[in-house]
Amino acid sequence: MQGTKIYQEKLFNNFQLSSRVPKTNFYRRLSVVLKLDFLRNQTKLYYGNCGQKSIDPIVFFKLCLVGYLENIISDRKLIEHCSMRMDILYFLGYDIDEVLPWHSTVSRTRQLYPESVFETLFTHVFKMCFDKGMVSGHTQAIDSAPVKANASMDSLELKVPASDLESHLASVRQISERDKAVYRKAKENKASLEQQTITANKKQLDSITARNKRWSITQDHRPGAGNKGSRYTSNKTHYSPTDPDARISVKPGKARKLNYMSQLSVDTGHHVISDVQAYHADHKDSQCLEDISERLSNRLNSFGLVWENCVADTGYSSGEVYAYLETKGLKSFIPPHGTYKGGPDNFKYYSIPDLYLCPQGKVIPFKKVFFESKNNTKKKEYRASSKICIDCPLKGSCLGKSKEKKFTVTFYRDEYERNNQRINSRQGRYMKGKRQSTVEPVFGTLTQFLGLRKINTIGIKQANKVMHLSAIAYNLKKYLKFVNKKVKSGVKTPRLTFLYKNFFIPVIYSVLRPLKFRFIYC
Repeated sequence: MQGTKIYQEKLFNNFQLSSRVPKTNFYRRLSVVLKLDFLRNQTKLYYGNCGQKSIDPIVFFKLCLVGYLENIISDRKLIEHCSMRMDILYFLGYDIDEVLPWHSTVSRTRQLYPESVFETLFTHVFKMCFDKGMVSGHTQAIDSAPVKANASMDSLELKVPASDLESHLASVRQISERDKAVYRKAKENKASLEQQTITANKKQLDSITARNKRWSITQDHRPGAGNKGSRYTSNKTHYSPTDPDARISVKPGKARKLNYMSQLSVDTGHHVISDVQAYHADHKDSQCLEDISERLSNRLNSFGLVWENCVADTGYSSGEVYAYLETKGLKSFIPPHGTYKGGPDNFKYYSIPDLYLCPQGKVIPFKKVFFESKNNTKKKEYRASSKICIDCPLKGSCLGKSKEKKFTVTFYRDEYERNNQRINSRQGRYMKGKRQSTVEPVFGTLTQFLGLRKINTIGIKQANKVMHLSAIAYNLKKYLKFVNKKVKSGVKTPRLTFLYKNFFIPVIYSVLRPLKFRFIYC
């Protein structure tokens, strides 16, 4: 007989979330291990003693973590999603008939708390991973990735000098057809006067002027030139009034976008994120490494861990970085740029007394140390007298139009060579594989599955909070999945076998051999 289900609401129900949420559920397991009571004392300073009660700080942080665990970056959609999930309601401590906080409350509370509170929570979760044996500490892989800012390229405006804008445009910049029209005007200009003022020198502006002129000729009339981010722009001449902290960045083959830079450090033991921070997207990776290493060293040292190996890609390569890491007692495994040369080809270098020998055996001595004006990099100059090369058979190909042999080498040549020796060693090849299998997949997980595909806030401080919450969500998932492999009772057998074969038998053999006993080595 066919059954028919008739739905009729009951006036009274006996319902308990704890009986409906399975004990194996992710959020139920997470609620058991994640204790956030300490956050009330951390956030107490930011509330008054009277007025309407705010959202519970523990509920706020749990809501934020749910958003990143569920890959939801909109606060409005987050509240809608949580209200439909019984396991999430149980995790938040809400009953099925209780109303969740308003979505704007989550946004205002995120702005209320400073970055230090989010960093404290990150350190707390990192300690949970450390206590479970998931952190080794000795090797850290570092990488970076751009994260899209909450601002449009069409809202960009020109920076102006202290002089009049019209005279500036007439003197330094060629206006292309796209710049004659304003496509999108920001409702409010949040940039300070300093952020709206040009700080580039005349040489940099002239270079940008030439690029814009070429761009207006070759690109303005091509198909797709009207799309977002298709025009040539620079951080030296443009700023975003919507989010002044966002910076224009570009990857090869992709359009220019307003981004933030996420710098991530991952422990190679069990892929636990050990540090994360937001930086301006126009900074080089090598400029951020010193700040990263200071912060990361302090965190690892607070847990009694010793950091030994720093693994990163070529973007972090510079002589200053190599020298800094050596002063900290760290081994760098950072491939150098392809432009690095330890000196001219076929020239031999002698550290004492700091000179080069050319293929003809002529001495090219060291002359001076100076800073290159273009990149402000420290270099050493080597120069030989014109009399030395006057009868050289290689003079035409070696000197060219100059009369004397002169070249420059980076001041940190010795640091480069020591790093290159480590990179080309067996350990260096192993570290390269570790970096590719550790930090790069972690970034992919954060951007694709844990809500870091876009920053949904304004300002670099708020972006830093977003990155910390995404990293906390990742570490919590690793924490719940991690199984500590307990050793079986027969663990000592291999060690005893090793001692038996490699110590006891050779000793017995050396004693019995003079007595001419027949002994079978097994």
